[in-house]
Amino acid sequence: MIQIIPAIDIIDGKCVRLTQGDYSQKKTYNENPLEVAKSFEDAGIQRLHLVDLDGAKQKRIINHKVLETIANKTSLHIDFGGGVQSDEMIQLAFDYGAKQVTGGSVAVKNPELFEKWLQEYGGEKIILGADAKDEKIAISGWEESTEKSVYDFVGEYIAKGAKYTISTDVAKDGLLQGPSFDLYQKLQDRFADLHIIASGGVSELKDIIQLNEMNVFGVIVGKAIYEGRITLKQLADFHK
Repeated sequence: MIQIIPAIDIIDGKCVRLTQGDYSQKKTYNENPLEVAKSFEDAGIQRLHLVDLDGAKQKRIINHKVLETIANKTSLHIDFGGGVQSDEMIQLAFDYGAKQVTGGSVAVKNPELFEKWLQEYGGEKIILGADAKDEKIAISGWEESTEKSVYDFVGEYIAKGAKYTISTDVAKDGLLQGPSFDLYQKLQDRFADLHIIASGGVSELKDIIQLNEMNVFGVIVGKAIYEGRITLKQLADFHK
C-alpha cells in the first residue's frame, strides 16, 4: 500500500504553498503548522514532508522551531528538506526531530558531501531529491535546470547507497493537473528496489489510486489537500 505523505511548506513559520516553486506565487493556508500536522495525524496519516522554504533560499535551516514543535508534539515520521547544505545543518535537522532528510541541490552541486551523508547516516535516513524538468535535473527551487538526465543521476546515487528518492516533475507542481506517471513508471522500470516518492500534480484521489497500482512507495500530497480536492477522510479511508 502506498504511503500517503502530506506536505507542509514553511515560510515565516506559516504553512504555505507555492506554484511551480515560484515564491511570488505564494498562498498562505494556515498560520499554525502544528495544527495542520495534528489534523494529518488525527486522520491516521503517519508521515509528513516538511520543507523549510526560507531555508532553501538562504541555504541554511531557518524554521527549525517548526520542525522541533511538530516532532515533539506529534508521532509523525518527518522527512525534512530545505537549507540542508552542510554537515552542521543535517545534524541540526536530525537533532530537531527529522527522521529522514532530503537533499536535492546539494546532491547536484556537492556530490562528495551527499555521498558522505549516505555513508554516515545510511540510505534509510537520506532521501535523494531528484526534481526533473523534461527528464533533466532541476535545482535551487527549480530556478536552475541542468543537462543531467534524471535517470543517470538517480542511478549513480543508487550505486552509492541511495534507497529513497523524491522526484517532482517541475512542470506539474502546484497546478493540480495530475502527476507525471510516465516519469515514475520509467524510474520504477529501471530501479526496481528504489523507494520512489512521487511529488507534484496530485489533484484527486484517482491519482493516488493509480500511483498505488504502479507500486510506487509513496506520494506527497500538498495543494490538493489544502484546496479541499482530497479530504483527510478520503486519505484515512485509503489507509484502512
